[in-house]
Amino acid sequence: MRRRTLLLSGLVLGFSQTVSGQTRPSAKLPKVGMLWHAGNAEEEGSYFDSLIQGFADLGYVDRRTILLEHIYADEKYERFSRMAQELLDRNVDVIMASILPAARAAQQLTKTVPIVFVIVADPVGSGLVKSLARPGGNLTGMSNVTEDLTAKRVQIFKEAAPSMRRIGLLYYPEAERGPRVVEQYREAASAFGMELVVLEVQSPSEIEAAVAGARAMSLDGVAAAPDSMIFNARHRIAALALEHRLPTTGANVDTVTAGGLIAYGPNHADIFRRSTGVVHKILNGERPGEMPVQQPVTFVLRVNLRTAKAIGIEISPTLLARADEVIE
Repeated sequence: MRRRTLLLSGLVLGFSQTVSGQTRPSAKLPKVGMLWHAGNAEEEGSYFDSLIQGFADLGYVDRRTILLEHIYADEKYERFSRMAQELLDRNVDVIMASILPAARAAQQLTKTVPIVFVIVADPVGSGLVKSLARPGGNLTGMSNVTEDLTAKRVQIFKEAAPSMRRIGLLYYPEAERGPRVVEQYREAASAFGMELVVLEVQSPSEIEAAVAGARAMSLDGVAAAPDSMIFNARHRIAALALEHRLPTTGANVDTVTAGGLIAYGPNHADIFRRSTGVVHKILNGERPGEMPVQQPVTFVLRVNLRTAKAIGIEISPTLLARADEVIE
């Protein structure tokens, strides 16, 4: 009998929670559902780890002080609607959406359950919120301002390899706001005296042919458009570019860690970590429609010198001096 009493006491303690100094009743754990775009936690990598760490920093422990429901689309965006409905059927308190298509799917299904988006370049232009300062409705979250950085990225790419005249853009045509991305890259390339060639890929299986095509067309470099499917193929793209001796850039600095040449942008892992603070405020009573969309706080210029040496490019000392992180 004493053992049973101790066991029950332990269960009660396990379900009581203290989060940032606030004690929650043991009757109900907050439940948060996350719509991931990749196939599993391992593919999400540092972003998954940063999300879990962000919750931990706020005192949340999965299955003890919070219930985290993770669902993975495996880059099949048509699944997001069904997945969002599944989270609603589980009666989650908050839906987190890793990328724009996930947020859009959730938005179409509920006007009451709070939705926190994480990696969205233009929340206002995408129709998710009315304004960054006062979103309105049941959505708020994080912006990575990716599209606004296109010209700067192309400028840095040109600085890394000044002889470039024609560059390719790996591009998924079904990506929302995709045509805008192509237009911005084309304008930026033209401004720096280069021609842009669009390399369309409908699935990861087409990436190899696209990169090989870039070499066959005598392109001088390849940029990766900001799309999660293309980003998830970053290791393969880097290996193919190395094989064909093509410099690469991307909208995410983690492409450089994977073997790409150079990239400039926000720290996406930090954005995922900070997004948990938005969820925390909602769980403690704040309304998403009154919570400003948050912007990145750090931007990084990352250069991979190993890749530069392998493809025969010498990065100027001036550009290296501006780099925040150099992989040697």
